[in-house]
Amino acid sequence: MKTTTCAKVNLGLHVTERRPDGYHNLETVFYPIPICDTLEISTDSEDHLSVEGIPVAGDPNDNLVMKVVYLLRNKGFAVPPLSIRLQKNIPSGAGLGGGSSDAAAMMKMLNTEFHLGLSETEMEELLTPLGADCPFFVRCSPVLATGIGNIFSPLSLSLKGKHLLLVKPDDFVSTREAYQGITPRQPETPLAEVISRPVEEWQHILVNDFERSVFPQHPTIAAIKQRMIDFGAQYAAMSGSGSSVFGLYSTPPSPDMLRAFAPHFVFTAPM
Repeated sequence: MKTTTCAKVNLGLHVTERRPDGYHNLETVFYPIPICDTLEISTDSEDHLSVEGIPVAGDPNDNLVMKVVYLLRNKGFAVPPLSIRLQKNIPSGAGLGGGSSDAAAMMKMLNTEFHLGLSETEMEELLTPLGADCPFFVRCSPVLATGIGNIFSPLSLSLKGKHLLLVKPDDFVSTREAYQGITPRQPETPLAEVISRPVEEWQHILVNDFERSVFPQHPTIAAIKQRMIDFGAQYAAMSGSGSSVFGLYSTPPSPDMLRAFAPHFVFTAPM
């Protein structure tokens, strides 16, 4: 059986308060984008994961797709030994949710292939311990995310007709680094109200708080955002706390524009 995953960008991100447990509450919008990984499974005599495409660091047994397999077995579901092939097209550490998306896709595929009988809500609950954003990828439709990024409210938001330009440099931004220099605050205007305005009005009012702490330490990321704006982006921003930057355009990016972002990872597609 074979399936594709999805990815997401963050439309705005406000760090609203520090919690007693040391985590932070935030407010952001998860919006699906059309870059995807591919997962393929078949039964085998023992578990085996092969990863192709963009390299993934770490022990394969620690990969989230394997953690889903182990989780379901520990919950008593009959999942046989599997040969798993993962084609990585979503860059890691980019704020796009690639690993979380793979986990959700794996659970959905196992649910279908082995007739586990799980509802979407049940899959979301099972995925929550693996990562705050994992449940989003079960349905992969626009949501307002609050709490630590794990409380979802559906949104009737569509960027159809826009063109996405996504650029990821080699810079790595750790979560700890992203939170340095952040002073939690409540936004003057709720995010749901901001995104209800036309995209053309977003640039100066739809803010990712992490840019304030990340850009001074990573001028390459800041320069990519500015170049996107110079090339006519209706909106450009860093996604989440990762190092990727995305721009929304009214027309497809030209070849000259794409070449201007070399040698970074570049992806473009209609939304």
